[in-house]
Formats: sequence, C-alpha cells, structure tokens
Amino acid sequence: MPTLTGRAPAKVNLTLRVLNRRPDGFHELRTVLQTIALADRLKVTYRPRARSRVELSCNRPELAGDDNLAARAARRLLEAGKWPGAVEIDLEKRIPAGAGLGGGSSDAAAVLLALGKMLRPRPSRAALCEAAAELGSDVPFFLVGGRCVGVGRGEEVYPLPDPPRRWVVVLAPHQPVSTAQAYAALSESRRAALTPQAARNIINSFYASIGAPHRNEEERRFAEAPPDLFANDFEQVIFRQRPELALWKDRLARSGADAAMLSGSGPAIFGWFADRGRAQAATETLSAFPGSVWAGPSLSRRACQAVWGD
Repeated sequence: MPTLTGRAPAKVNLTLRVLNRRPDGFHELRTVLQTIALADRLKVTYRPRARSRVELSCNRPELAGDDNLAARAARRLLEAGKWPGAVEIDLEKRIPAGAGLGGGSSDAAAVLLALGKMLRPRPSRAALCEAAAELGSDVPFFLVGGRCVGVGRGEEVYPLPDPPRRWVVVLAPHQPVSTAQAYAALSESRRAALTPQAARNIINSFYASIGAPHRNEEERRFAEAPPDLFANDFEQVIFRQRPELALWKDRLARSGADAAMLSGSGPAIFGWFADRGRAQAATETLSAFPGSVWAGPSLSRRACQAVWGD
C-alpha cells in the first residue's frame, strides 16, 4: 500500500500585471511567483484496483469532497493514464483558502507529484504538466516551485535563479476574495483603457524589472523595492472595495519590510524582509490584525522538489 506524506507550499506574487482578455476568456498575465514555507500537509495513498475511486478528507470539513482541486487532480491523472486504483488523500489545511496564496493549486500539484512517484509505469513529466494546466492556471507553477516567471494565463512558467533566502510576513483576512469577481472588477475599472500601447508598456516594464542581474545587484534592487517589481494590478480594485487592507499594507511597510503588497487577487498581504529578526518583530507590531498572521522564509526550488523524496 504505497503512501507518501509531504507538503504543499504557498506562494506570493512578487509582481502581477494583468493585460488584455484572451479569446479563451482568460486574461493574459505577466507575473513573478515565489514559494514560501507556509504549507498544507498531505498524505496520499494509492492502491491498484479494477475501478478507480478517489476519497479526500480534510481538517476543514467544508473543503472535503469531490470538488476539492486535490481530488480532481487525482481523478484527472488516473483517467488520463488508465491507472485504475483507489486514492486516499488526507489534507491538513494550513494555508488560508481564497487568500491569493495558491493553496488549492498547490494541493493539486502535490497530489500529481505524489501519484507520479507511485503509479507504474510512472507518468511522464509532460503528462503531469498537461494535467496541471487543465486543472488551473497556478497549478503548473507548483510542479516547479522556487521563483518563476509566469506568462500566458499564468500556466506557462519559466524558472528563475533562486535568490538568497528572504523572510516573509503574511496577513490573511478571514474573509476571502473571489478571483472571478476580482477579475470582473478589474475589467470594469479599465473599460477600454488598456490599449495595445498600454499593454506593451506593461510588458516592457515587466521584462525590465526581471532582467537577470548579478546577485549583489539583485539584493540592492530588493532593498530599494523597485516599483516595477513589487506591483500588483489588483490592488487598485481590491483596496477600493476593502480600504482597510490598504491601511494594513501601509502598516506592514512601516514595520520594516523592504516592500509590501497584495498577493494574487488577494486579500492576503505580504511583507518582504531582509532577515528573520525584522520579520518576527513585525508580527508583534501587527498582532491586532483581524485574521491570521504568519512569518517564515521563502522556499527554494530544491526544497520544493525534495518534499516527496524518491
């Protein structure tokens, strides 16, 4: 009875620029994603059977069941590769749901990676990537981890060199934000303002901000918090709907963060810190935040890929 136990890390978006709506209904994105040590815990068991069955249990009962993205990931892989069997997933949620931290997508990717090690013959990397892209725009990123550029609708990811470890403070409100509603609000606020020339300017500034600097130059760039790097287009609409988040972002920035911003479509806000001491001191000054407060390090690609072992 093969069983694997591992982690599914969260992510933050170090930049997120939203371009035009594509013919398939999604928006074209330019983003830089970074995994962090905040993580869900999973235990995945696979038993060969004549007929496939997927069961998921969760410490948050409202997230258990067939609609959970992790359960859908297991069904998608079994059906695609014709590996009949029973899959049991025990999910311990630690990443706040609906916060812009990618918890559901990371859970799905973790299940794909775990089954990829247990099924025989092993699924190809291409099969895992295809399944991930069908499940959601953020899922392919979590097959890679570390720091990546995401283009297209976010599912096309390109690894960047892992920078030195940084420390992150995450403020996650209890009330989630609907990603679909966030995109709708952003589209409404822009109307026809996003001309081809404006889109080109966004792309140009994005590529300028992620150019491959020397390591010491990168450290300087993060310390100076360049606006082209720490930019999230969703802030203009999310902060208008929930102005208290803008106030907490300002408090986070003033607590010693090199930069502070919204992650994904929110509502989680994170601060980027040079060292552990500053991050931990910030959590003390932000203890009154009405939600969960977490502090921990960024997570390298190697650390992400070692989660399940061989």
